Amino acid sequence: MDLKSLIRDIPDFPKPGILFRDITTLLRDPEGLRYTIDFFAEKCSEAGLNADYVIGMESRGFIFGAPLAYKLGAGFIPVRKKGKLPAAVHSIEYQLEYGTDCLEMHQDALHPDSRVLIVDDLIATGGTASATARLVQQIGCELLGFGFIIELRDLQGRKHLPGVPIISLIEY
Repeated sequence: MDLKSLIRDIPDFPKPGILFRDITTLLRDPEGLRYTIDFFAEKCSEAGLNADYVIGMESRGFIFGAPLAYKLGAGFIPVRKKGKLPAAVHSIEYQLEYGTDCLEMHQDALHPDSRVLIVDDLIATGGTASATARLVQQIGCELLGFGFIIELRDLQGRKHLPGVPIISLIEY
């Protein structure tokens, strides 16, 4: 299946000069969505990414991370923006283009030595994925790899990630 044909390009969003890759057209297509999750799971299995947990980053990482965890027989852990989780959290601040942001995960979500796979819809500059990896490693977990539906290669986000397998289903 040609997944790129299910991704809509929206020029000048969220600001002039940006070409936004919109996944909502993929999500509304039942066959495309099923194929994406099945193909993602197949690629993870081929790479030997036998995770105890799949971590999805807010918010589109939840969309793909939870069904992928189900297919892989793993648990799903959400990583949220600051102040969104109700129990005690681990947190990490990271740099954005103009300022900082913060990600959080429940302190009881993972135990040291858990094997984890980090998933999101897209990797651009790699900042959010890199911060999530540092958070996972600070807890003492084994980072097995990363999975993305879309990779924007020109932004070189993967160079900011640790040296573990990176799966991208679509590259631009």
